[in-house]
Amino acid sequence: MDFLKQAVRAVDAARVDGDRAEWEWALDHVVFPGPQPWTPVILGLDVIEHAGGGDQLEFLLQVVWTDRGQLAVDAAVNVACWCETDHATHDVDALRLVVGEEASLPQAVEAGAERLTRWLADPRDADYWRGRAALPPRRP
Repeated sequence: MDFLKQAVRAVDAARVDGDRAEWEWALDHVVFPGPQPWTPVILGLDVIEHAGGGDQLEFLLQVVWTDRGQLAVDAAVNVACWCETDHATHDVDALRLVVGEEASLPQAVEAGAERLTRWLADPRDADYWRGRAALPPRRP
């Protein structure tokens, strides 16, 4: 489990506000629950940046189950939606590594944490990320 400790330390070091990240365990998902209409998260980190006017920028790092019962590591940046049709949020950059296919669990967690720390070093402005993804800017 040293790889998890290293990931936690790397993410904590990248936090601009100096706060430690709050990792959440879902022990009821440790055993594969079978295919679900949602993604069963085993371990997750969610760094949310709120801005005025209901805007939001979110950075995620999660260990999840795929529908086929494989572990995967997901990392993503998502923003609040300001489209004509409200989609709630959009992933503007994402990484998914399926354990055993693309990487071992330690390699996948390390890659996800590395990607998350790079994203946390970029501007903490949702419109910056929307611009990268060619999404509509926040409406006043």
